[in-house]
Amino acid sequence: MNRFKSLPGNSGSDDSSDSNRIVITVIGPDRVGIIAAVSAILAENSINILDISQTIMQEFFVMVLIADMEKASIELITLKDLLSQKGEELQMRIDAQHEDVFNYMHRI
Repeated sequence: MNRFKSLPGNSGSDDSSDSNRIVITVIGPDRVGIIAAVSAILAENSINILDISQTIMQEFFVMVLIADMEKASIELITLKDLLSQKGEELQMRIDAQHEDVFNYMHRI
């Protein structure tokens, strides 16, 4: 099942092996349990973590995570809502977007 049918230009076909990849960003005050909270949401919804990078910049926690939604039990919009709610709970900003959108927004 293609989780990204609503993306502009996405015909619903799976021509690319990366078509199910998403980028999750997490930014906010550092605290215990951030990675556990995000990864729990992903695991509960059969979303596989492919790569993760996190650092502390002064007192801020910054994480970028690449995940695969190929076997996900939810749509991207629902995942975005779950992560946003968790972010509010943790007083952080947590967002998810399709890899293609992320790449388009961050090109030079």
